[in-house]
Amino acid sequence: MASREQCEQALHRLAERLGGADDATRSRAGFDRTLSCRLRDLDTAFAGRLADGRLHDIREIDAAQAREAQVKLAMSSDDLLALVAGDLNMAAAWASGRIRVDAGILDLLRLRTIF
Repeated sequence: MASREQCEQALHRLAERLGGADDATRSRAGFDRTLSCRLRDLDTAFAGRLADGRLHDIREIDAAQAREAQVKLAMSSDDLLALVAGDLNMAAAWASGRIRVDAGILDLLRLRTIF
């Protein structure tokens, strides 16, 4: 099980990777949505805002705030680290139930460009 600090660092690495993407990649991923990532094994959640192909304002939040996000992810802390590192395929993890995604169909398609 990963720590809260490791999970927050992983989200910041994801934000850096998105920020370093070329303009064409960011424009394909470009949408403006609030995002929450609930880590089931740590009983905590993080939130941020996906805008212009970037992840902004990453912070730890409570469960009530996590439910308010437009795109909601739920997974284990180890799966978050593996996903950000590129060791876990988002589509396969979602299909197998390791990652739960609550979002509209267009948002689901756009998430594929991020992970």
